[in-house]
Amino acid sequence: MISNFLYICSMKKWLLGRTPQEISKITDNLSLPSFSAKQITNWLYVKKVSSIEQMTNLSKSAREALSLDYEVGGFSPIEDSLSIDGTRKYLFPSLGGANIEAVMIPDRERATLCISSQVGCKMGCKFCMTGRMGFSSNLTAGEIISQIINVKESDQLTNIVYMGMGEPLDNYKEVLKSTEILTASWGFGWSPRRITVSTIGVHAPLKDFLDNSKCHLALSVHNPFDLERAQMMPAQKAWSLEETINLIKEYDFSGQRRVSFEYIMFAGWNDNKRHADALIRMLRGLECRVNLIRFHEIPDFPLKTSPDIVIEKFKERLNNSGIIATIRASRGQDILAACGMLSTSKQKK
Repeated sequence: MISNFLYICSMKKWLLGRTPQEISKITDNLSLPSFSAKQITNWLYVKKVSSIEQMTNLSKSAREALSLDYEVGGFSPIEDSLSIDGTRKYLFPSLGGANIEAVMIPDRERATLCISSQVGCKMGCKFCMTGRMGFSSNLTAGEIISQIINVKESDQLTNIVYMGMGEPLDNYKEVLKSTEILTASWGFGWSPRRITVSTIGVHAPLKDFLDNSKCHLALSVHNPFDLERAQMMPAQKAWSLEETINLIKEYDFSGQRRVSFEYIMFAGWNDNKRHADALIRMLRGLECRVNLIRFHEIPDFPLKTSPDIVIEKFKERLNNSGIIATIRASRGQDILAACGMLSTSKQKK
């Protein structure tokens, strides 16, 4: 594959991340045969080639015409780090020149890739290193798909979670296009049940996502009380948690589609009986799962993760109320696997 530096400097446009309809417009403009679009789509997403020259069922003249202004696209990782627990963190460049992250998490028969959707983030959550970076740019669908096809474990992946850098629903158009590529018969052909999109609750795109996608949803809650949540998550002021939960309750999650709630446990801030009972009231009547998460500490942030015994009691209180709650295992702490840690350290260097 061409070096990442040459990719960034290249003026050519990427084919990766385009739908068959978009590729058809390109082939029409180049006066290529109508079936060329289907061939190109197959090379991109089924055979996953890295260059136009490898598209051998296109004529040489067609490949030459296509190569004048286009390339397959995609980035190889700048570096990767392997944790003692098997987690592997990748650092990728982006078209804007900044770095993004992806994390592969093995768990028995599962291999889950956590991918980024933005460079930085606008949401400003105080406990998140990505939020401290500020916002640089949205990733294209091509840059999102590039993370998936360019990790070492690409052929073994069982699940994708949009829980890396950025707020996926703040880049909704490109995120939705990337999930279409993953699930379409002309694309990767994955079941939507293998994909989870995370959000803090950006309302307009959230409703569209719930209406038009069958992928799983994960909502970052972290505190059931509006004023307390707003202290750590400024976006609460724009999109209240109560309104977000009410919107989610309009949809049926009793079948194959799942909604889960992410809850980072902070010692003394959101981990007592009052918080557990408020969370129970909020989620009552909703088929869901709550993932309790130990906090990966970040520099210059005062709160610590809750003690294990506190997390266990919190989980038991939810379970006893009829809500399925699990404690997510901490992974990759020795390789800065928490979102934004690796790219921030690389920026400082």
